[in-house]
Amino acid sequence: MIKLLSISALAALTLSCPAYASDTQALKQEAMTIAKQFAGTLKPQLVKAMKQGGPVHAIEVCAEQAPTIAQQLSQDTGWTIKRVSLKSRNAKTATPDAWEESVLKEFDKQQAKGVKVSKLTASNLQNGTFRFMKAQGVQGVCLTCHGNNIQPSVRQALRKHYPDDNATGYSLGQVRGALSLTKVLDNQ
Repeated sequence: MIKLLSISALAALTLSCPAYASDTQALKQEAMTIAKQFAGTLKPQLVKAMKQGGPVHAIEVCAEQAPTIAQQLSQDTGWTIKRVSLKSRNAKTATPDAWEESVLKEFDKQQAKGVKVSKLTASNLQNGTFRFMKAQGVQGVCLTCHGNNIQPSVRQALRKHYPDDNATGYSLGQVRGALSLTKVLDNQ
């Protein structure tokens, strides 16, 4: 059974197994760096697309560029990188597995208790595979395509690029999904 490591459980592991803790910390840091690189590559492209052609153009850019960025980062880093959500925009690529789903539900609980979405991460090391998730929150601009009042032209573009879209109805500050990174460790 896969379990989400809590901070207290991780602290206990740190005290009892320093090598494990330092390896895990290094993997977390590496994953966080890759997550920031993904966001730092995609977000400027979306901002530019919004300025150049509005949300319809941004949807086209997101549909084409996000998977390309994830694939390129995966090739460059050796990690598998994807975006997942409880309300996926693309069911083929963004539907969470069991561990991801449990983490996303925990992220929602933590956010509802007042934890900032930007602070929500989770990791798991099991059977020689390290997994890491970083929550993605709903910002003001996200509501254009992920909120409740979506313009008809935007809805039409969403249907065109994401026929099975479920990623709407969000409010500012909610957890919209997460970046999910997986690395198979060679020495395990």
